[in-house]
Order: sequence, then C-alpha cells, then structure tokens
Amino acid sequence: MTKIWVQFQHGGKELAMPETTTYPSAAIEDDVVANGQSPRDMVGHGTHVASTAAGQAVQGASYYGLAAGTAIGGSPGSRIAVYRVCSPEYGCTGSNILAAFDDAIADGVDVLSLSLGGSAGIVRPLTDDPIALGAFHAVEHGITVVCSAGNDGPSSGSVVNFAPWIFTVAASTIDRDFESDIVLGGNKVIKGESINFSNLQKSPVYPLIYAKSAKKDDANENAARNCDLDSLAGALVKGKIVLCDNDDDMGSVVDKKDGVKSLGGVGVIVIDDQSRAVASSYGTFPLTVISSKEAAEILAYINSKRNPVATILPTVSVTKYKPAPAIAYFSARGPSPLTRNILKPDITAPGVNILAAWMGNDTGEAPEGKEPPLFNVISGTSMSCPHISGVVAAIKHQNPTFSPSEIKSAVMTTATQTNNLRAPITTNSGAAATPYDFGAGEVSTTASLQPGLVYETTTLDYLNFLCYYGYDLSKIKMIATTIPKDFACPKDSGVDSISNINYPSIAVSSFDGKEGRTISRTVTNVAGNNETIYTVAVDAPQGLNVKVIPEELQFTKSGQKLSYQVTFTSALSPLKEDVFGSITWSNGKYKVRSLFVVSSKSSKSY
Repeated sequence: MTKIWVQFQHGGKELAMPETTTYPSAAIEDDVVANGQSPRDMVGHGTHVASTAAGQAVQGASYYGLAAGTAIGGSPGSRIAVYRVCSPEYGCTGSNILAAFDDAIADGVDVLSLSLGGSAGIVRPLTDDPIALGAFHAVEHGITVVCSAGNDGPSSGSVVNFAPWIFTVAASTIDRDFESDIVLGGNKVIKGESINFSNLQKSPVYPLIYAKSAKKDDANENAARNCDLDSLAGALVKGKIVLCDNDDDMGSVVDKKDGVKSLGGVGVIVIDDQSRAVASSYGTFPLTVISSKEAAEILAYINSKRNPVATILPTVSVTKYKPAPAIAYFSARGPSPLTRNILKPDITAPGVNILAAWMGNDTGEAPEGKEPPLFNVISGTSMSCPHISGVVAAIKHQNPTFSPSEIKSAVMTTATQTNNLRAPITTNSGAAATPYDFGAGEVSTTASLQPGLVYETTTLDYLNFLCYYGYDLSKIKMIATTIPKDFACPKDSGVDSISNINYPSIAVSSFDGKEGRTISRTVTNVAGNNETIYTVAVDAPQGLNVKVIPEELQFTKSGQKLSYQVTFTSALSPLKEDVFGSITWSNGKYKVRSLFVVSSKSSKSY
C-alpha cells in the first residue's frame, strides 16, 4: 500500500494534520487551538488537497448541488500521513519544513505532496531553500516529491520549486464550467462564470448601469468604473445591477461586491478576462464574471437603450465544456529562473474549479441560510499538485521498483498536448500554450502506468547538476547527505552541461546555431523481456535542424539501457525566440515523447 505525505497551503499560511492526535483534556485542546498550535485543519485547504490525492469514493458529493456526482481521489487505496509545518503566527519556517521531511522519511512514505512554495521572483540559493533541501534528502531515500509550480502566472519566469529533483506541477482547466448567465432585455443571454445562488427573478426586470455612469461627483472616473471603494453614488446604484471593470488592482472582486451591495445594488457583473474561467463563490449574492468581448455586447446594449434591464441567473454546472484543458491564467510559467537548461514546470494537471472534501464546520464558507459544506470548489496549483501525487502513488503501486525519476519520466513522456477539440492546448486567453506553460503536457492517468521506456535521473546526475550549476564540494555537502567517497566534480563543469543530465525533457540555452549542440540521453526498457525495436520521430520547428543518432533502439530484455544523441543546428544565429519541439520513440505499442526547448542568449521568451 502506497503512503502519501500531504503538506498543504492556503492564503500564504499552511496547516496540517497528523493521522491521529490525542489531547489529555478539552482545556488543553482549547488552549492549543487558541494559540494556533492545533494539528487540525482550520482552513480547509489541507482537507481539500488530501482528499484529491487519495480520498475514498463518496457518492452524492457536490457543492450545494453543483458538480454533483461521485468524488474520489487519485489513489484511494493509499494511506495519508499529514505533517504540520506552518502556523498562523510564524508562517512556514525552514526548520519546521526540514523537520517534517525528516519525519516523513523516517515514517517510510512513498510520495510527498507539497502544495507549498515561495513567491515568484525570489531565487534563493539551493543551499538555503528548505523545500529543495528536504526534497533532495527524500529523493535519496527513493521518495517522489511533487510540488505546486506557484500561482504567480501568467508572467514569464514565475515558476517556483524548480530544483530538478522536484516534480513541478502547473494548473489547467477541466471540462466542467460553472455558468452564471446574464439575461438582457429582449432575452439576450450573455454567458458568465461564477458560483452564486442568486434569488433574482429569471426575467430581466432589474435596471442595469455601467459603473462609470454611477460615479460620485468627487470620484475619479477610473475608480468608479472599477467599482472601487467610495467611488459610486448610492442613489444611482440602489436597486440596480452594476457592470464593473476589474483592471486597476485597487480591490478584489469581493470588495466590489461588498461595495455595491452596501449601496443597495442588487447584482454585479465583473469584466475580467483572466479570471473569467475560474469560478469563485459569492454565496447568495448575484455576481458573475465575463470577458471583455462579452462586456462589449452588454455595453452596446446599455448604450442603445434608454432603460436597459437585466438579471443574473444562479449558477449551473455545464459538463463536456470545450476547449479543455487550457492553462489557467494564474499558473506560474517558465523558463526556470534557476537555469534555462532544465525545463520547468514539468507537467500540468487539473487545478481549476476542483471539487474536493472540506472541513465540516466552516460556517464562513456557507452561503446564507445553508449548513457548512462538506465539499468545496477551489482553484490553484495547490489543487493540481495532489492530482499528480495521486497518479504517482498509483504508478508506484503498480511498479514498486520504479525510482522517483522513473516515475516522473513515466508521467512526462506519456503526457498529452491536445485538448478535447483535438487541437493543441491553449492558455486561458486562447493563445497557443508552450512547454513553458504546461511542461511535458497534460497528465495521462492511464498511459503513465505503462510507459514502455523511462529516463532515470540518478543521484549522480543531480550531484553533477550541482557541479555544473557552480557549486563546489563543500556546498554540495550542504545539500546531499550521501556522496560517494570518490566523487569529484567533472573537470569540464559549466552551466551548458546541465542539459546533459538524464532528464525526461531537454532544454538547451545560449544556443549558437553555427556551432550546434549535442545532447545525450539514456532510456531504460520497462516493458518486459520481449525483443522490441523503437524508432524515432522528430517534430522540429522551422529553422532548427534536429538529428538523432541512432534512429533505432533495439531492446532484448527488461531493464536494458540504451543511449542516443541529439544534435541541434541552425542557420539562424542567434534565434529570434525560444523554439520548441519533441522527440518521440515508438515501437507500435508505446510512444515515449520528450519535449525540447532551445534558446539563445538573445532569444525572446514566450
């Protein structure tokens, strides 16, 4: 039975629960709760991610009737052990994180799932990064470490948890939408997104106003159209549905809702292209989010009518939504700020509008007049991380001898890059997504169980990575606990050599097309002892020449390792932008796909 350690995050504060805790008296329990020392989940986030990773099947699950069905975790046969590393008072201290890693390693866990990470833009030395340090120790003990990529997207280079021994997870949408529509006069329907349990009439009988037209005399026009605090005139808002922009970062959508509601407004329509695909809950208040394209239709209607009217309908769950998956706007992006010679994130998984278990006493989450929910719908790379953790646990159960890097390889090389329209995966804006957005692609829960071939990244590879990165042996000893006595950094150590560690994807930086670059990889046969031949197919962008030698790999037994080389050349030097492609080995039954990215010093990142 696979054992998963789940550590989780919420709003910058993390809380966690061990499997059992006994208190000698209620008085002591009350005291530790009051002082933020209770091991109980007091936020809900931990319950949510733990049940996503390994929750048992629960029939009739829903969020007050939305997303109704059977809820089940990725690996329901696994046992969950949860360790607390953070507190409301002190946040997440490095000493607590490292102590929890040590405890989990001693307890014999198989998978560590960390919906936890720092802020984008802060690149701490690996010797000073408790997650990277703890993860290295865990991987040395054969434990796969899965971490969220961060929620600071869509900015380039925003990915966190980028050490190569960490399995870094981006977030994508699923084929379910929480639709809260707007009905205009004449019964014109505009689709919106949110979770609300509106009790407005279904007929469009409520006056509709653009927030800019409800500006107070002394208010700034920009503040008014964004429904900022103290910018709207109550007499013009009362009894109306208000259309608000959301582009000045002066307040949250909840702030806009509360401000309009306090002035007697009956509903809010928020214009926000980024968060249009991510449903937040607004209880019983009628609020929905639309894109700027949809807003143009509403504004045209408002400007064409003397007395425009509308209503906001309560949310309904829409299934088989297309296109899906798409990369969430908040999902952190590559390239890695640590080094461009390792592609990060590694993979993407569902992280938008995820239904999972919730602590049962959260009255603050309950809409007016309803009991606290047993399930909740939230979004983030915190939600995508345990999806991968569940898949990793299932692979470990089926392939108990797989190392952490072989498991990572199995997931990455079998990932998909197309959506349910059979088109390439896009970002939430509709633009083509790249490996900087989704890594190897969207996880496949079935193909990853039988990958055919795997790339094993050994501890020696990671030690060499540290050498290539510029660390000497004294610094490496601060990270690694078991270093071979005869280990020494290779003489020709340099950052370009990082591309040669045996990673499932390939990243080449500072590329000079005239000189070219040759990269080596080794694959291991994990499909049994039958003789089989894999042939290679290359998908390369225009202007980049990619040659693989040899073009065939013949395996005769399980566990056999064979190597190949990839040479990149180009007449274009330097490249104008980072370019992407793939190398796929296939034997008719298995397809083993490695994505690559090539960038020059002056190329433009996506």
